[in-house]
Amino acid sequence: MSSVEVSGLDMHEVLAEPGAWTTVYTDGPQGEPPGAVESRMRSLKDRLRDAGVPDDDADAVLAALPDDTGLPAPSARWLLVRAGDIVADEGFSSARRGLERITHGSFPDIVPLVRHRGAQRRILVVETGRDGAELSLERLGRAEPEHTEQVEGDQQPITKVNPGGWSQARFQRSVEEVWQHTQSDVADAVDRIVRERQPDHVFVTGDAQARGLLLENIEGGTLDLVVEVDADTRADGADDQSLRDAIDETVSIAHDDAISAVRDRAAEQDARNGASGLADVVGALQQAQVQTLLLDERMADDEDTLLALSATPWVALTAADAFDAGPGTPVPAVEALVRAAVLTDAEVLFVEDEPDDGEPRSDRGPQPPRAVLRWPAASITGDAPAQENDDTTGSTS
Repeated sequence: MSSVEVSGLDMHEVLAEPGAWTTVYTDGPQGEPPGAVESRMRSLKDRLRDAGVPDDDADAVLAALPDDTGLPAPSARWLLVRAGDIVADEGFSSARRGLERITHGSFPDIVPLVRHRGAQRRILVVETGRDGAELSLERLGRAEPEHTEQVEGDQQPITKVNPGGWSQARFQRSVEEVWQHTQSDVADAVDRIVRERQPDHVFVTGDAQARGLLLENIEGGTLDLVVEVDADTRADGADDQSLRDAIDETVSIAHDDAISAVRDRAAEQDARNGASGLADVVGALQQAQVQTLLLDERMADDEDTLLALSATPWVALTAADAFDAGPGTPVPAVEALVRAAVLTDAEVLFVEDEPDDGEPRSDRGPQPPRAVLRWPAASITGDAPAQENDDTTGSTS
């Protein structure tokens, strides 16, 4: 399924309905003084006018952008406007990805939204201790967590002491039982959130002994998602740098693994499971055959266009293959591909080209689009998919 979500907005409906849409993708708070913000808004007003944005849409954008959304600096904003009303206003806790985009046309520009959403994995952070735990369900790149929860342990002694005498062993066992019961409660909460909200990763940090007890109690399916961070972020004076480093590394590796899996899957069975190149990918999208679409982010800088159609099959190379969906609207090729993918519930992944700090960006061109298909590629050309032999059914005459 496509991961594009905008609160209170049906993206299928927005993308399927031609209209007069203004899309603005620009910088959010940059940590500059108020005077610099005002100067930036004046400059943006000129760019809105130059892009042909209607005055009422431009006024709505300029009124919304200076609002304090709680985003750190640097950040980015994506706004969708129609008839002077802000339909969507999404903020991202990371710098803008690519060039500023200001458009006014029949369909929204959603590539910046999809690129940021692809990096906004849902994670569960569990900071546990002998007295309980704090749980935070987060979307990376968003300012506020989606859900927080606190699990409090039993209000009995939670620290081992040496009282001496015959009662020492019994006292120590009692303390250990309190710890065990507390982490069992934490595990129940973690398992429930994983079942209901399906995070991509679960990061466990906090007291070392409490972490060990927690990992003994959580379910196997949850354990597969766990990344244990050897740091007690609940301790007085502790910072969360180790946790943040672990999150960044884990998410980066997972993204690279997902891209490798798409490439491997698309190449299976002599590439019958995949489509490569603009024409083949468009053909697969027209049949809602794409399961995962893989795009090079450099396509966002390309000047190639495709036709965005107002009905199925949603995208076409030329008017000749638009079927009965009308003449179509020329839009940047990457926008047309992503729009068709979202409308057919395909997942979209971007290969991001991010050079190391201080390194120049290479001048290579974009790699061709690639897709993993829901059924074999032979059916794009009308051939019936090959039937697998089933030795259990026997033959009929």
